[in-house]
Amino acid sequence: MSMNRPDIGQLQQRALTSLRDHWVLFLVEGIVLVALGLVAIVFPPVATLAVAIFLGWLFLISGVVGLATTFMMRQAPGFWWSLLSAALAVLVGGVLLARPIVGAVSLTFVLITFFIIEGVASIMLALEHRESRSWVWLLASGIVDLILGALILVGLPGTAAWALGLLVGINMLFGGVSLIAMALHARSVDPRTTPPQP
Repeated sequence: MSMNRPDIGQLQQRALTSLRDHWVLFLVEGIVLVALGLVAIVFPPVATLAVAIFLGWLFLISGVVGLATTFMMRQAPGFWWSLLSAALAVLVGGVLLARPIVGAVSLTFVLITFFIIEGVASIMLALEHRESRSWVWLLASGIVDLILGALILVGLPGTAAWALGLLVGINMLFGGVSLIAMALHARSVDPRTTPPQP
């Protein structure tokens, strides 16, 4: 049985054409991300509070929507679980909005946990792939994750004020730079003359 599969070359041509046609939008998005990232890096406590407040609104809105849809479907199976989930989202959102500094401390504990788990997983993965030439880089990445987690943990509660904002800022900065690079490259590419990649 044969299925109609789109030609990979045509898909690549369409993607290149779309990138070329919208390169200015990617460039603007990249510049905005770089600017926001730099602000977050220079003022990490402000960025940390902004992240806590943003997450608070996300939880609150999703919880309110969840409550509304749960009550509209109250005859459906799992009503009480849906109700509990939505109420919890409203509660968490309310706490983050009412006490964003407490929320920032809680989010910092989540970040520490992530670094520790990610570090251990990367080290174990590196040890499993010792025959590979790049296993040392994976090992180094895991060790750096563990060091970051330990530094943030040892510095609590002071690190809660800046850790989350700084890391979000670095992420935005690198994301913005990559979008700018992609936009500038797309501007100079002519999709009609670019050969498809194998």
